[in-house]
Amino acid sequence: MPGTRFEKDGLVIDTTIPHLGPAKIPSPLVYCHHTNDTGVPLYLDSEFIEELAGESTALNFEAAGPRRNLYFDPSKAKCAIVTCGGLCPGINDVIRAIVMEARHAYDVPAVLGIRYGLEGFIPKYRHDVVELTPDVVSDIHQFGGTILGSSRGPQSPEEIVDALERMNISALFMIGGDGTLKAASNIVQEVMRRNLKISVIGVPKTIDNDINFISQSFGFETAVYKATEAIQCAHTEAIGAMNGIGLVKLMGRESGFIAAHATLSLKEVNFVLIPEAPFTLHGEGGLLPTLERRLRARAHAVIVVAEGAGQNLLADTGKKDASGNPILGDIAQLLRAEIKAYCDERGLPHTLKYIDPSYIIRSVPANANDRVYCGFLGQHAVHAAMAGRTGMVVAKLMDRYVHLPLELVTLRRRKLNIRSDYWRAVLESTGQAELAGMVPGLDE
Repeated sequence: MPGTRFEKDGLVIDTTIPHLGPAKIPSPLVYCHHTNDTGVPLYLDSEFIEELAGESTALNFEAAGPRRNLYFDPSKAKCAIVTCGGLCPGINDVIRAIVMEARHAYDVPAVLGIRYGLEGFIPKYRHDVVELTPDVVSDIHQFGGTILGSSRGPQSPEEIVDALERMNISALFMIGGDGTLKAASNIVQEVMRRNLKISVIGVPKTIDNDINFISQSFGFETAVYKATEAIQCAHTEAIGAMNGIGLVKLMGRESGFIAAHATLSLKEVNFVLIPEAPFTLHGEGGLLPTLERRLRARAHAVIVVAEGAGQNLLADTGKKDASGNPILGDIAQLLRAEIKAYCDERGLPHTLKYIDPSYIIRSVPANANDRVYCGFLGQHAVHAAMAGRTGMVVAKLMDRYVHLPLELVTLRRRKLNIRSDYWRAVLESTGQAELAGMVPGLDE
């Protein structure tokens, strides 16, 4: 089967996809082109594998799509879907696509919805399981969120596999981010330990766009569009008053993709602060003196900050959320206080309007492009499961839908490369290159 093993500086990447066994059952999909297993060779650079530096390498990936032969007999298969973690535009679209493909294309007799994330597998929580039929999911794409509900936090893989056995599940579809996909990997290991034939397929979900090897996750385009609406409001407020400052905080715990992309989209942002580019407040190259110069020259400014930016300026809370992520300090509150103190000390009159649209952004329905993307992801996930693939996610890589092993996408979190042409374009858009930390090597 297609796959590449790549090793460099201690990093090992293997693109081989696990199979449950030989696929011997003819597919009922006679009307389409069947995908072969020759693989898709793609040349990747440091945008995907940072150890490559200025080099590139070819890796072979298994193409997504329907196979001529299946592992599961569709008439005897049963599927389950679970959604985990925070909300994101497009989750309902993926659920709908999986149900419609499984029921209409493969005539699978049942698709079950697991309520409230991985808790839904655990008996003590007493969450009901719902049957997902085409009628049930027919219009859910018109709404944000997830009709199945969600939760955070780890659950016992042993208990989860116990539940899969009790329900006689053939294929489990897990829609979630980094933590969910790590949980999926643990479930796969437990399934293998018991020598069961259960396919576990992930659909990567993250509003922060921070899953390794996936250049754009579903819902990201919708999130950026909604973020620009908040930035436009901040700009209107800023120009409506002398020395007006609009401050917008966007999602992005460790990766500043939403903040950067929204900034490029709107061209009205003067400072964008992201986790990957540590900044300072005072002194040469500090944000506050640079902001002062901006206000004295133009009488207004718009600042966009990702939630994970500037954590070097805040005390470590020492706390973690249910998913095990460190609870961040509030960079927006620090900026509000520091800007006020700095301007007051210098007798610089100003007004500051603060907008945090995070929960609006993640809760809206997906836009048209994201809906198309979600539809492909759901369909390809079903194709992969029915053909006996497991321990993988469906992803779009360089405009090709491919299968990626769970170990690859959970290897690390994807971050914005501040040495890239993309970040250069952001700096050109904002004009903030004079800030310390924005241009790697300049301050060294």
